[in-house]
Amino acid sequence: MDKRLLILGAALAAHTHACAQFTDPRNYQNTPVGINQLELAYAYVRSNTSIDTSFIVSGAKFNLNQGLIDYTRYFSFLHRTAWAEASVPIANLNGSITGTDISGSTTGTGDSGYSAGVLLKGGPALSPEEFANAETTTSIGLSLSTTAPTGQYDPNKILNLGSDRWSFRPELAISKPFGPDQRWVLDGYANTYLYTDNDRYRGVEVLRQRALLGLEGHISYAFNNAIWASLDTRYSFRGDTTVSGVNQDNSQRNFIVGSELVVSPNSRNSFTFEFAKAVVHRNGPSLGGFAVKYDYTWGRGYR
Repeated sequence: MDKRLLILGAALAAHTHACAQFTDPRNYQNTPVGINQLELAYAYVRSNTSIDTSFIVSGAKFNLNQGLIDYTRYFSFLHRTAWAEASVPIANLNGSITGTDISGSTTGTGDSGYSAGVLLKGGPALSPEEFANAETTTSIGLSLSTTAPTGQYDPNKILNLGSDRWSFRPELAISKPFGPDQRWVLDGYANTYLYTDNDRYRGVEVLRQRALLGLEGHISYAFNNAIWASLDTRYSFRGDTTVSGVNQDNSQRNFIVGSELVVSPNSRNSFTFEFAKAVVHRNGPSLGGFAVKYDYTWGRGYR
């Protein structure tokens, strides 16, 4: 079962969902409606940013250990497959700056995340019984993810688990299966992070950030009905900031690579193992990290 969850890619980023700029591969393939998914995840990320990727700290080493609880519901919307999702992270963030005695640590809740999406093509709303006999086809989907500033935030501290601002990410996606038995799937996503202002940045300043644009490519292969793996890439650019009206001249250019392995011993349970690394990070986070996830799926008619 594919999971509509943002988990691998962006560092200790504005929404505190560890490794959170990648959208999962196979995220926009059709899924039976009327079912539910509960996900428990652990992620570790090492980076040179605090929670907010607009705040790069020279010589800094930050470590994030995060647990995540996520719930997703799949339903019919205008006879198309749709979903809604909510998640809450609990994390520990610690860090230090090389050559100084500056260090710190904080533990608590991060910014909560919410998303909704719909398949515009290739995603008729099907019951689990109907879905079992359906053919896999090319699909096109649209989603909107939102991060709310519900995490712990102290404007006078570098280490925070919240970003004190909202973010919104609209995304357009295409997913195309191909090859023998359609074991291969090629995914292409285009998305944009949009940010509200943080008017308590470093205590008294106002942080504004332009849109951070992103393109993703994923190719995955199913070895059998229980195991599939992917190679993942993301390129993001722009996202420059101003602080109290002063242009920071920090337009980003980031290229992240990653991989994912999904093992499903049966239809109700699955385990996911993910890795991501920034290979290009101009004015963006220098990150590396991994995540482990467990998903449980249930619903009427689902076996």
